[in-house]
Amino acid sequence: MAPKKAKKRAEGANSNVFSMFEQTQIQEFKEAFTIMDQNRDGFIDKNDLRDTFAALGRLNVKQEELELMLKEAPGPINFTVFLTMFGEKLKGADAEETILNAFKVFDPEGKGTLRKDFLSGMLTTQADRFSPEEMEQMFSAFPPDAAGNLDYKNLVYIITHGEEKDQE
Repeated sequence: MAPKKAKKRAEGANSNVFSMFEQTQIQEFKEAFTIMDQNRDGFIDKNDLRDTFAALGRLNVKQEELELMLKEAPGPINFTVFLTMFGEKLKGADAEETILNAFKVFDPEGKGTLRKDFLSGMLTTQADRFSPEEMEQMFSAFPPDAAGNLDYKNLVYIITHGEEKDQE
């Protein structure tokens, strides 16, 4: 009796989550989930998180840090739970902050820049892969500095506010 009740409650809690996002957004979340689900079992667990961080160049993530992340979920993280967690985090969030937070995942030291070659590698090999032409367009619109770093904070500002508009 109890498992049936729990299942029903979980479904009810998540049934509305798909209506919070447009179909294209759901597809993007699905691609992110698929990238993070390294062992392809349909759930994101501690090993998947560790492997995802390793793929991003962060090798020494502490067990406690991974456990804290997993504790944010009400249970095992399948795609619906993943989407629900993002829905809760994004409620009332402004687009600029949301996009900045996505970049910050790749910038754990908070420098505000990403290596051009790292970003190119990620964008051309993961999820919705960028073509060489798209990468060229992006770097011509947002050229990296002499050291090869892209100022993603400026990129996000222009994406969300437009270029040189009369805002602040």
